[in-house]
Amino acid sequence: MGAIKGTWLGMEQKVDILFMIEKAKDKGVSITRACAVWEIERRRVVHWRRRERNGQSLENCKPGPRYPSHKLLHDEKTAVLHMAKKEEYADVSHRILAVTAWDLNIFFASFSSVYRILRSAGMMTMRGIHKSHNGRSVPPARKKITGPNQRWCWDISYLPTHERGIFVYLYLLLDEYSRKAISWLISWHQTALEARYLLEEGLINENILDLPEDQRPEIINDRGRQMKAKSIKRMFEDHSMPQLFARPRSPNDNPFVESLFGTVKTAPQYPGRFLDHDEAITYFNRYFPWYNKEHVHSGIDYVTPAQCHNGLKEIIVSRRKENFKQQQHLRKEVNRLHQNALTSNPENLIVNVNHFTACSVMRSQFETLSQKRVDMKWDTA
Repeated sequence: MGAIKGTWLGMEQKVDILFMIEKAKDKGVSITRACAVWEIERRRVVHWRRRERNGQSLENCKPGPRYPSHKLLHDEKTAVLHMAKKEEYADVSHRILAVTAWDLNIFFASFSSVYRILRSAGMMTMRGIHKSHNGRSVPPARKKITGPNQRWCWDISYLPTHERGIFVYLYLLLDEYSRKAISWLISWHQTALEARYLLEEGLINENILDLPEDQRPEIINDRGRQMKAKSIKRMFEDHSMPQLFARPRSPNDNPFVESLFGTVKTAPQYPGRFLDHDEAITYFNRYFPWYNKEHVHSGIDYVTPAQCHNGLKEIIVSRRKENFKQQQHLRKEVNRLHQNALTSNPENLIVNVNHFTACSVMRSQFETLSQKRVDMKWDTA
């Protein structure tokens, strides 16, 4: 059967190997020599013989500990389901749900854990109006950016009205690093003048003209007539801001603003059609402040665009990692307490939960276990 080393063996094969080793041993061949001939690790054979002597089965067991100390607690799973069933989180993905829970100290569970819990409860369905990705998109080569206001992108999107063939237009200027909507406007027309208003508002909002010329952002846009207008090109030249053009029929050359248009139009509250210019302005006056200040963005480590733009991203992400590390430690202690500490050593609490940033689920677990320890101490006194 060839070398046995590193091979996954069934119970019958193990029994046969032990039988042949016993026969070889009767003829004066040591276990070490027999294992070397058959190219099988001696420790495996010793382990099988010990299990056979103890009357244990040689069936292959599931790898890993029987009771993993880092497994999620029942109360944590309940907290995930309870939060997912709330109306305000009905339209968010499992990732946004997890990030929101981290920031509110409700529970600390990974994306995959939240996904498995929701899937087992039959709650993992597509939220919003989305089309599946074809997996063939290749982003264009770009120079690396390390902070906000290093590269902006902008575009124009059609917003249908209730009159067929009549549209209002959303002009949007986006910072590629932070994904913050720098400026936007609604118009009945697609003109270079409207585009100039959009760009000038962005320059004012971010105080770009106060920066040295070599620190001003470059601009990427597609090849529409508004983008190629002489007045727009001249404005960028006067302000020493390089203008880059995407390739024709290549939306992936300007993916960030295109993606934001998709986010805008698949939002649960998006009306689909607008009555007129004023109704669109009213809607986006609410939407973009929410997007910049409350929407946690998957492309920037699940912080809001405003937080990333203001340089808070690293602080928030590092705090979350630290909270996760502490939560894993606390979870292991709770599981160990449940398995043996309450019965075998009810002297002292292993950790003081007040020294850690514990979520509400874990804090309640420690309070319950602490009370049980006090009760057990009085019983034994």
